[in-house]
Amino acid sequence: MTKYRKIVAFAALMILSACGNRGDLVPAKGESLPPPAYGEAEKPTAQELMTPSSQAQPERSDELLRRSETRQDDKFDLPPTG
Repeated sequence: MTKYRKIVAFAALMILSACGNRGDLVPAKGESLPPPAYGEAEKPTAQELMTPSSQAQPERSDELLRRSETRQDDKFDLPPTG
C-alpha cells in the first residue's frame, strides 16, 4: 500500500508542477522582442504579439438558415460509401 501512496504523491506533484505562471510575458534575459514588421514604426509589445489578428480568427462565413425554408438540392451531398 505504501508503493501506491508514493505513486499517487508523485503524480500529484507532477500535476502541480505543471501549473504555469500567469504573469506578463517578457523576453528571456539577454533576448529582445522581434524587430518591427517592414513599414512599421515601432516594435509590437508581447501582449500585441499574443493577440490573434482577425485573419487568425475569421468570422463564420456560411449562412445559416434563419427562417424555415426548404434547402436547395446539393449535388455534392452524397451518402458515405461503404
